[in-house]
Amino acid sequence: MPSLKVIISGGGTGGHIFPAIAIADEIKRRNPQSEILFVGADGRMEMTKVPEAGYPIKGLWISGIQRKLTIDNLSFPFKLISSLWNANKIIKEFKPDIAIGVGGYASGPLLKRASARKVKTVLQEQNSFPGITNKWLAGGANKICVAYSNMERWFPKEKISITGNPVRALIANASVTKDQAISHFRLDNSKKTVLAVGGSLGARTINHALREHIQKILGDNIQLIWQCGKSFSSESESISNEHKKGLVITPFIKEMDMAYAAADVIISRAGAMSISELCLIGKPTIFIPSPNVSEDHQTKNAHALSDVGAAILLKDAEAKENLYQVLNELINDSPKMESMSQNIKKLAKPNATSDIVNQIEELLK
Repeated sequence: MPSLKVIISGGGTGGHIFPAIAIADEIKRRNPQSEILFVGADGRMEMTKVPEAGYPIKGLWISGIQRKLTIDNLSFPFKLISSLWNANKIIKEFKPDIAIGVGGYASGPLLKRASARKVKTVLQEQNSFPGITNKWLAGGANKICVAYSNMERWFPKEKISITGNPVRALIANASVTKDQAISHFRLDNSKKTVLAVGGSLGARTINHALREHIQKILGDNIQLIWQCGKSFSSESESISNEHKKGLVITPFIKEMDMAYAAADVIISRAGAMSISELCLIGKPTIFIPSPNVSEDHQTKNAHALSDVGAAILLKDAEAKENLYQVLNELINDSPKMESMSQNIKKLAKPNATSDIVNQIEELLK
């Protein structure tokens, strides 16, 4: 690949940010001379996560449209005009060869202006039901990389390439052993380990269900690594003080390769990026899909796995009451755990990042 100037835009959650970083890393791996600039939304997590990954980022004053009348909605037209103006300025100064949108509202103004200035554009859509931003941008995009079939319902068929979702290099190239991971978290090698993750921002239902059953879980010769999210951090301190042994509870886990390696069973939301990572990891998983997403696409994602014996689907509304029973039955059923592990590995797409960058190279020829 020749030396490139690339803008990557999007964010809001780890589900958008980590694929973006994975794509950037692959471009850099192929050609270290390439210049990569990220554009995100001011105040969102990409403004810290991207610099931590070693890339510069500029922020736009932009937010999503709320479903009900709010002050944010009233200010949205002004934010959009401001963001389009600033996006135009960024493109004019940086002069990118290509602009890549990974979803999230920050990518809207940037990709719209890039397309208007005749810069080649690529969209990466992680979900089976696309977000409003990528649907808005699809008409002007040159290429749309997707993870699910039947996406021509939303996007022009001739622009679609099924590549799968990029998985961050930390996970895709992980070589951590279980012993190393258990030691890292100062846990006990003789106990079964459960990892609970509710996405990068945490998940209220998972947190409340674990809080409800924590005494029984830890009393069953089980230890727990629990990513609870920032909003649960004050409550997590009191839980941590009450349960000194066999519990690691933290708002955010940076060393996810360690956390995945330590786990015997994983409890997770069913976002597209979580599923992509968990298929590669190949551990028995209980999915608790969030019901608060467009078209209930997390439930559809989870069904795709549970229907082929690759995971267990536990409804959000039933999690608080039934999580302990479901977890206890699974962790004491070794044949079922082994079967689920083998089945989920079959669904992995380990070359997604490389395939997306191949599409970018092809587009630029």
